[in-house]
Amino acid sequence: MSSDTVSILLPELIVVLTATFIYVAGAFLPGKKFWGALALVGVAAAGFVLAGQSEKAAAVVAANEAGPLAVDLMGRYVRGLALLVGAIFVLAAARPQNESLIPEYVGTVLMAVAGLMLVGGARELTLLFLGLELISIPTYILLYLGRRDGASAESAAKYFFLSVLSSAITLYGFSYLYGVGGSTRLDIIQAAMAKALVTPATTGALFAQLALVLVFAGLGFKIAAVPFHFYAPDVYQGTTHTNAGLLAVLPKIAGIAALVRIASIAMPGVEETGLRVTMILALLTMTLGNVVALWQDNIRRMLAYSSIAHAGYMLVGLAVDFAAHKSDDPALQDVDGIGAALFYVAVYSLATAGSFAAFAYLGSRDKQVDTIDDLAGVGGKFPAVALAIAVFMFSLTGLPPLAGFWGKFALFSGAVKVGLAGAESVKLSSWFIVLSIVGVLNAAVSAAYYLRIIGVMYFRESSTSAARGEGGSGARLAAFSCALLVIAVGLAPSRLSQDSQDAATSARAPAKVSAAVAAVAQVGDAR
Repeated sequence: MSSDTVSILLPELIVVLTATFIYVAGAFLPGKKFWGALALVGVAAAGFVLAGQSEKAAAVVAANEAGPLAVDLMGRYVRGLALLVGAIFVLAAARPQNESLIPEYVGTVLMAVAGLMLVGGARELTLLFLGLELISIPTYILLYLGRRDGASAESAAKYFFLSVLSSAITLYGFSYLYGVGGSTRLDIIQAAMAKALVTPATTGALFAQLALVLVFAGLGFKIAAVPFHFYAPDVYQGTTHTNAGLLAVLPKIAGIAALVRIASIAMPGVEETGLRVTMILALLTMTLGNVVALWQDNIRRMLAYSSIAHAGYMLVGLAVDFAAHKSDDPALQDVDGIGAALFYVAVYSLATAGSFAAFAYLGSRDKQVDTIDDLAGVGGKFPAVALAIAVFMFSLTGLPPLAGFWGKFALFSGAVKVGLAGAESVKLSSWFIVLSIVGVLNAAVSAAYYLRIIGVMYFRESSTSAARGEGGSGARLAAFSCALLVIAVGLAPSRLSQDSQDAATSARAPAKVSAAVAAVAQVGDAR
């Protein structure tokens, strides 16, 4: 490993070294509350280093031209998002049920964050798979450390076996990609597929189709897309709020980032297959998730189906990208499906992480807030936390002026543009109108169960409430921070929207972005 590669990976190394120190030192000082604060210091240091890497990006890109890392704006976007949600979950996890396990818990959260950062910056199949496993393996431990009862053990076992199955399917898809490209590097695979798919009847074309289906199946488990969603409701219900939040956020960010890197960018020539797969998955996923969520009384189970539905929304962005980049229509050149998906996954992550942090705060060490009825009277007993939960529910519904509205607007407006392009420029274009209509109807359906939570908090008698507000100040701070970010992005979405669009552009045209960064660096040196 060269010094340049180490400098690129320095944020991840800081996170891993912080976690390692907490593991080792925590064995001698268990139960101390400052381990969460130390973890936050490590996350902040990694974020500071990541922010400073832009000044040296030109030299790093040149040195890393043949390396496994994608030094581009998409990598920085996902890595920065990973650190942000990592800080939120460290705060929320600072007071687990067993305080003697604080070092192990926060250290393992940091390891999962490091895995997500690797996924965001990987442009090579081996490193990408390593990052995915560095998310999955710590998650097994977190599920075991959450609640020491039969339901928690059952959740951990279900997630372990199904995650191993998804990893095997993903690896099988990667093997076909390697067979087509003769390399594990995504840029080499991209060039080889562009050459192989000139003649659709070749063996390489068949392998590419199989690879696409297998990759979607394997990563479909990560993002909980239908029909690979079946583990999520049981696992979420059987664990803690913090663990459920981690499951709802980290694997979903990783799965979308991996799908963008592999399916949308590194596999030219399979757009029509990708378009059909993503449209079907998007329709089924958002519809089933929202409809089944209507009948749920357990909060975590309901939010599990909510998470499934939001995976369907994100897949709309990938479908739009497949259609827009297969078409030569000038009207579709400014349609950015990847940028919309990246924007949506960010605003979804903030609202979801904040929701679970707020519910974790409302519980106590002996009893969690499990059912929706347990929230009765929270609006009067904990008005600030109830207001934060209301912000999250409204944002997840997609009501303006919160961040979730702009996320759904970006996704569905892209689908409408593709649909209005006409059948001559894009195959199945009329189905994008159907996709956008179904998406809007699903957002309306989701309002029923999100608003139900708000109604119980404010309009139900508190005699049935199990909320105690003993989850710790860290969880409360995490919830308030997420609420402020959701409101801020809703009122001024242009910054995050531009960052997501720049990330999508850089992922598709790294050479142009590198040249631009080099020019900026030269200007800075001249000054």
